[in-house]
Amino acid sequence: MKRAKEKYHNLNNVTKAYLQLHLCVFLWGFTAILGKLISVAALSLVWWRVAFTTLSLLFVKRLFSKIREIPRRKVGIYMFIGILVCTHWVLFYASIKASNASVGVLCMALSPIFTAFIEPLYFRRRVLWFEILLSLVVIPGMYLVTQNISASMITGLVYGIFSALFASWFSTLNKKYIEHSDPVAITFLELGSAWIFLSVIMLVSAAAGMDFSFIPKENDWLYLILLSVACTAIPYVLSLMSLKYISVFATNLTINLEPVYGIFLAWILLQEDKEVDSGFYLGVLIILASVFSYPFSVPTGQFLRPHPSKTVLRQY
Repeated sequence: MKRAKEKYHNLNNVTKAYLQLHLCVFLWGFTAILGKLISVAALSLVWWRVAFTTLSLLFVKRLFSKIREIPRRKVGIYMFIGILVCTHWVLFYASIKASNASVGVLCMALSPIFTAFIEPLYFRRRVLWFEILLSLVVIPGMYLVTQNISASMITGLVYGIFSALFASWFSTLNKKYIEHSDPVAITFLELGSAWIFLSVIMLVSAAAGMDFSFIPKENDWLYLILLSVACTAIPYVLSLMSLKYISVFATNLTINLEPVYGIFLAWILLQEDKEVDSGFYLGVLIILASVFSYPFSVPTGQFLRPHPSKTVLRQY
């Protein structure tokens, strides 16, 4: 009876984690749209995003007491992850501004492919052949996408690919070090360090004479607040909470619904379907087919391993 109750409790945790993650992915689908609408440069946009997000977290109760509970070694790791996060965001918005929102979110579908190589390094397992195979399947899809966009969009595509690389890196590190730490405290440390890092970069850039738009226009403020709170603070915390119960494979599968949400929203809000032809969307279907088949190719899958305080999803 006790084991049955524990199993039911574990199942509820996993179900709740999936719901949290699906909400995150839906909210993240708006980030590309908002990034396209906000007029400031990509570097400035991310600076304002992490600044507003970090400030909003100051209203969370017992925030600093939760931070003090984190070991010093982990604090440094979380701050390093924050630098990776802001680099990913800068490249992501640079991709959108150099091309369009559809190209930006589409490139994020490549993140599991990079994870196929990055994850084994941190979890000390071998690279799996079916992950490499799915990586090769994406190539014709990417060809169809790139041949149907302008030269300026190819630049955005390159930014987007590197954005996906950094996304794979920081998500793998978050999965490795999330256990036993409070998600809100982690979010504050990561995005706080991202804000400090970006501030230094922007000061150096300004001293070097680089000219970029920094002060948002009147219409940008509402978009920035929505981006920071609804599309960053809330989903970032929820995604960290879900990582405690959902495996890396399952997380990657769900997160790759973001291109679907993002492109669909771009159709509705930005009418970007007029900028590309049918070959572009055929490429999208090939890439998404590869992404969605990724977890189903796992021969052994994932399993639940009991833990004294909570259930942890073991990855192998």
